[in-house]
Amino acid sequence: MRVKKFYVPILSFLLVLSSCKKNTANAQKLSNDGSVETEKPNSNYKPAFAGQTRIKAVKTSTPYNVEVLNKEFDRPWGIINLPDGRFLITEKSGYMNVVSQDGKLVSKISGFPKVDSKGQGGMLDVALDPDFKTNNMIYFSFSEPFGKGNLTSVAKGKLSKDLKNIEEVKVIFRAEPSYDGDKHYGSRLAFDKDGYLFVSTGERSDKETRVYAQKTDNYLGKILKITKDGKAAPGNPFIGKAGFKPEIYAYGIRSPQGLAFDPQGNLWDVEMGPRGGDEINLILPGKNYGWGDVTYGIEYSGAKVGEGITQKAGTEQPVYYWDPVISPSGVMFYTGNIEEWKGNLFIGCLSGEHINRIVMKDKKVVGEERLLADQKERFRDVLDGMDGNIYAISDSGKLYRISKK
Repeated sequence: MRVKKFYVPILSFLLVLSSCKKNTANAQKLSNDGSVETEKPNSNYKPAFAGQTRIKAVKTSTPYNVEVLNKEFDRPWGIINLPDGRFLITEKSGYMNVVSQDGKLVSKISGFPKVDSKGQGGMLDVALDPDFKTNNMIYFSFSEPFGKGNLTSVAKGKLSKDLKNIEEVKVIFRAEPSYDGDKHYGSRLAFDKDGYLFVSTGERSDKETRVYAQKTDNYLGKILKITKDGKAAPGNPFIGKAGFKPEIYAYGIRSPQGLAFDPQGNLWDVEMGPRGGDEINLILPGKNYGWGDVTYGIEYSGAKVGEGITQKAGTEQPVYYWDPVISPSGVMFYTGNIEEWKGNLFIGCLSGEHINRIVMKDKKVVGEERLLADQKERFRDVLDGMDGNIYAISDSGKLYRISKK
């Protein structure tokens, strides 16, 4: 027993120390053009403007530590801060976890509605009510069995005082129509400073549903802005306009698993393209972001998407795109302890198996860095921690902490 008690902590310490040294060096590979992308693009499309893709690489000079705090979560999808410094972490199987700042499970919350956890579905994102400190209300998105299929739904409920149950649960919004599929639900949640909730929804992936992203009489492939009761937020761009659902804030979206406000209050989405064409978009009211009319990607078969065009009147250009894809998921803007990272956009990447750091100036991308690529993890979400550190969850069930050394 003495040997076991001595050996395990020492081994853990050495593993963490080795990881820290490796990541601090940050030996990311660079291409001949000085960007972080070393693979050839899938298409021969040209960017609409300089710096729209394959921007010059940057490299962090501040030493930082990388730690795995927990590796026992079951398909985590979203992570947010609680006011006391702990975290809420969603699990696709239909639960949430309260987790301490050092990664220990405090409690498992049950009592949620049934989820359809096939494929990309399940319990998805979570957001605190702006008045959480007084009402203990949370909002969450999930793939709900509905009609002859399923859909992305948003519900709210009150956390019990012991943080083990959800009470007074009510579904406040359903992104109809329902569809018998298992992909592209979206869906991230973000409250603005006025207390309105933004919701991202996917177009459900298949060609028969792709067309809904351009149609405005439904909720697929959209950015929505709603009240705490699920109604259209006052001032939405299409209220009273024939043929438009009043909850729509922007449309022409493919698979948006990243949604966040920057420090200036601008709303950004990061979404997955097909083969190529992953995008960063500045989301503005009433705008059309092009999917499935325009894209910098191609079909998985290698064929063109639609007419094979990347620009079209009445649609917005992405601020940045990737080809090949990195499969961007959760995003956040950093406000923490590492000065050179402040204001940067951090993106959890799935097929890219890294955390992407994007440096912006005047709403344009001016630098890119790939962090933690040596970990070989599908990073599902990233969090700007209240303690100044970055936290990240991976599909394999790990919780990471990245801190200034």
